[in-house]
Amino acid sequence: MKKKIAIAIIVLMLFLGLFVTSFVYATDTNTVDVKNDSTVNLVQIKEKELETLQDYQESYGDNTYGLVAYILNIIRLYSIPFGFVGIAISGIYRYIIGIRKLDVRDKGFGAMIGIITVMVICQVLPLVFAIVVKGWRG
Repeated sequence: MKKKIAIAIIVLMLFLGLFVTSFVYATDTNTVDVKNDSTVNLVQIKEKELETLQDYQESYGDNTYGLVAYILNIIRLYSIPFGFVGIAISGIYRYIIGIRKLDVRDKGFGAMIGIITVMVICQVLPLVFAIVVKGWRG
């Protein structure tokens, strides 16, 4: 019975896939233009990031402090998605796999606490750096 239902669902999905999909035909394009466009985009991104780094260096009044502030800002931005992925994985360990295995449940809880702690530190560290460098340094 289950096999018949599974086969019926697969056949239905195949028919829907044939009727819903549209065909895209390749045309003759010049690959040099695509390469030039991607190169131009990469150069623009590099120039934008260098300009942002120079803004940080001017804002902090020193090359080293500006570089550290720029790196901390990047860490702040990327810690959010990595933190949420880590929380999801540790939640799976804690609430799904940990139902049957208590040692895995504790491992998931410990990982979740660690990931949340690191994520909060990554979010607060640029603020603390800015307060210390700009506030106390002058």
